Amino acid sequence: MATLKEKIGYALGDAAAGGITWKVMSIAFPLFFTNVFGLTVADTATLMLIARMFDVVTDPLMGSLADRTQSRWGTYRPWLILGAIPFGLIFALLLYTPDFGPMGKRIWAYSLYLMMMAVYTAVNVPYGSLLGVMTDNDDEKNQFSSFRMVGAYAMGFITLLSFPYLQKMVGGSDQHQYAVLGAFFGVIAAAGTLACGLLTKERLKPVRAEKFSFKPFRDLFRNRPWIILTLVGVCTNFFNGFRYAVAGYMFEYCMHGDVTVSGLIINYTVFMTFGELTCMVFGGVSPVFTKWVGSKRKAFMWAAVICAVTSVGFFFVPMDPAYIWVMVAVVILTSIGIGIYSPLLWSMYADVSDYATEKNGTSSTGLIFSSGTMAMKFGTAISGSLVALLLGFAGFISGTDATGQTVITITDADSVNRMIWLLFSLFPAVIAGLMLALLYIYPIKK
Repeated sequence: MATLKEKIGYALGDAAAGGITWKVMSIAFPLFFTNVFGLTVADTATLMLIARMFDVVTDPLMGSLADRTQSRWGTYRPWLILGAIPFGLIFALLLYTPDFGPMGKRIWAYSLYLMMMAVYTAVNVPYGSLLGVMTDNDDEKNQFSSFRMVGAYAMGFITLLSFPYLQKMVGGSDQHQYAVLGAFFGVIAAAGTLACGLLTKERLKPVRAEKFSFKPFRDLFRNRPWIILTLVGVCTNFFNGFRYAVAGYMFEYCMHGDVTVSGLIINYTVFMTFGELTCMVFGGVSPVFTKWVGSKRKAFMWAAVICAVTSVGFFFVPMDPAYIWVMVAVVILTSIGIGIYSPLLWSMYADVSDYATEKNGTSSTGLIFSSGTMAMKFGTAISGSLVALLLGFAGFISGTDATGQTVITITDADSVNRMIWLLFSLFPAVIAGLMLALLYIYPIKK
């Protein structure tokens, strides 16, 4: 029987990865790279695409490697314990802007971003796989998944809400602010990852295939539930990725800067914080809602419907700071759906892992959970890349001049604003519809 301390420890892992590093990378990085660091739109898009191709190889290999790890800390925990410090350090360096010219900045950004993706994989794939060996009780798996999502969204709430106020406290240039906050949040991320590794327990022994072979990879592509669920995972992260990546541009250009209401500074991070708080609440409600509707699949489908309808609704909100609270209300409604489905995805991966073990005779828990991490990174980064490309197509140009200064040019403001609005509303709505169609054919009925 898992203890409360262990569930909190497991939550700290995603508080660090999902609530700090991935949240900042999803929401702040596109705007940071173009408007602060000084990469061109094309460089930003290419960077994220290259990183995804890198992950297509490293994530499954990491899952397979993690499955074969043996240590005094277990199979998956050593990766968290030993990877914690590199995880926080590389994240901090990625938010530092060196005093280089265009080529030097490009090399720095590409090198550090690829290193960050590698260390994120080395920590997060084993972290997700832990769920498969901490308990064999389905209700406990749902509880661990719920704690995980609450931890991620609670820390995401704190990170995004505090971001503009911490920037103001740090002062100086935008580059200085991001560098200091990168170091600050990097330390917290490292501490949370280490605590997760030390506080959790591995109760179940994976049924190992000790010698490496390509059979688990072949089995994976014969696993219909895995194929469908991985496509659903890509969709969930496309859905979030479009909204997170474009939120900064929406406030910078559609809202003409931060909106201050009764002393509250609402910038893009605070705006998305309302959604984080809602996701945290409904992530906790998700197991209860799932029991009420009868299955994880049905609960996920209802969540997808909520996301699709509210995203279409956002499109019809006037593009005017006077309607900021209407926008906040729609974001909160959308986040009800996100909060419900977020813990379900990882719990359903545990079901797919059990299905694969029963069918194939050996455990491929790490490999299967690595596909969830790969889907997350693939969906988020490809959507971020598409945001950069589509904004460039609409008339947004960024870069660094010969002196190292960031230069922004907009050739058609109306076109750019319209594209931003579509990327936050109708693009995600289409993705939610696709998600619903995939869930309809998902075969595991738990």
